[in-house]
Amino acid sequence: MIEFEVKDMTCGHCVDTIARAVKETVPTASVHIDLSQHLVRVEGSSNLDVIERAIREVGYTPVLKA
Repeated sequence: MIEFEVKDMTCGHCVDTIARAVKETVPTASVHIDLSQHLVRVEGSSNLDVIERAIREVGYTPVLKA
């Protein structure tokens, strides 16, 4: 599982945009988003760079959670 904190994700539109971007990049991944904690969890892919880039390209600032 890859987990990012995305502090600039603030609403349902943000959630939909990020989920769509990740799914378009890695169609087989499962995306779980917790808006209240600003967390994006991606299962089913280990390609960290591709997922991070997809989130950045739609205007957000993901920070990898250790």
